[in-house]
Amino acid sequence: MEGDLEQLRDYFRSGKTKDASWRRTQLKGLQKFIVEREDDILHALKLDLGKHPVESYRDEVGTLTKDISVALDNLSNWMSGKKIKLPLGAFPTDAKLVPEPLGLVLIISTWNFPFGLSLEPLIGAIAAGNTAVLQPSQLAPASSALLADAIPAYLDNRAVKIVQGGVDVTQSLLQFKWDKIFFTGGSRVGRIIMAAAVEHLTPITLELGGKCPAIIDSLPESFRRQVMLKRIISAKFGTCSGQACIAVDYILVEKRYATTLVELLKGTIKEMFGENAKENVARIINKHHFDRLKGLLNEPCVKDSIIYGGSMDEDKLFIEPTILVDPPLDASIMKEEIFGPLLPVITLDNIADSIAFVNSRPKALTIYCFTMNDKFVQRLASETSSGALMFNDTIVQYAADTIPFGGVGESGFGRYHGKFSFDTFSHEKPVIKRPYFPDFWFRYPPWSNKKLELFRAAYAFNYLRILLVALGLKRPRPFSDRF
Repeated sequence: MEGDLEQLRDYFRSGKTKDASWRRTQLKGLQKFIVEREDDILHALKLDLGKHPVESYRDEVGTLTKDISVALDNLSNWMSGKKIKLPLGAFPTDAKLVPEPLGLVLIISTWNFPFGLSLEPLIGAIAAGNTAVLQPSQLAPASSALLADAIPAYLDNRAVKIVQGGVDVTQSLLQFKWDKIFFTGGSRVGRIIMAAAVEHLTPITLELGGKCPAIIDSLPESFRRQVMLKRIISAKFGTCSGQACIAVDYILVEKRYATTLVELLKGTIKEMFGENAKENVARIINKHHFDRLKGLLNEPCVKDSIIYGGSMDEDKLFIEPTILVDPPLDASIMKEEIFGPLLPVITLDNIADSIAFVNSRPKALTIYCFTMNDKFVQRLASETSSGALMFNDTIVQYAADTIPFGGVGESGFGRYHGKFSFDTFSHEKPVIKRPYFPDFWFRYPPWSNKKLELFRAAYAFNYLRILLVALGLKRPRPFSDRF
């Protein structure tokens, strides 16, 4: 592995990856992979996660197609940098911020969106002109194998390598020096990644997760009510069976609305997934996670809170969409990220108490809120902290390439998507150019009262005062007046 990494570094040092034409060729190669191997991608996702092809296209193939097009359409503009407006005191100086690639980057992906969460960071890394090693998750073996087998035929193998394997491979990779590490996964592994990065002072981006609440302040009239229900149910059960960092983790609602809300949720689940939900809901990734979710439901007092669903098929790793009402707040299901098709509904006396509720817990990747109350919107925006805050919808913030995606606190740090992916794999280098003339003589020793007065005027941007002092028409204050 060390030899492979040195070859990648040598190729980066050659300057080839900095060429705009090289970057475009690689992005078009990824685009070609998505188009030509679409059926294989959909099949791999079916094997790994049991995802319906439409869900897979919506969440991975479609978003990747869009992201590559955005990068190709905007690459020249992204690479051109931007002019910096300098203060008057720096006259006559020109400066601009010029993005430069970081070098050799490591991307460690996860299993729930094995193509999207592998290739979208890679799009940013390539667009920024880096060489890269990508480690897809071994928990999605069909997807990982397809990436490892197919990508070399579409990308420059001197610049991009796919490395398959589990924890032992990750640990081996982390021993080397990288110019950037981009990790998507859970907070436990995120801490390990961060500790390893410290050894080489490697900058990192951690895309983690957390418990994303959906706050409902009331039950709106018929049309809005139906839209709200579909958006919540889709974000919980229709997105990788809740195995998504931005899935709705739990609902907060006032007690007076709870009974009606639960009945509406039940009806919407049946409407969206039918009597046989197995056909439309993704399965749990593996036996370990199946047992973990099963354990959440089997904790004392939690079983009593199940009011819908709860059935399981261990052989097929399927868990029915499940609703719970007021499970104990100290139970694991309310302390850990659920990452599965279990939806607790927590009732409050007053929805305003939801602010204190979410603030008492680690910061979420996203807070969702359904409300038409502008004052409540303002309160949530000013009084809570989260990676993102979305009103009256779910999930769509992930697909918006003009919005940075990332967490805060334990939900991660760093951001990507669109131009933000390019930025996260770039260093914005200030490039400053100044003429030899004029050269302000008072910048240099030996020091005097007159030079002090000139500096005082310069930092106040008072050029008239500078001129008066320089011409001897204004007497500078002595040092004793100042010290």
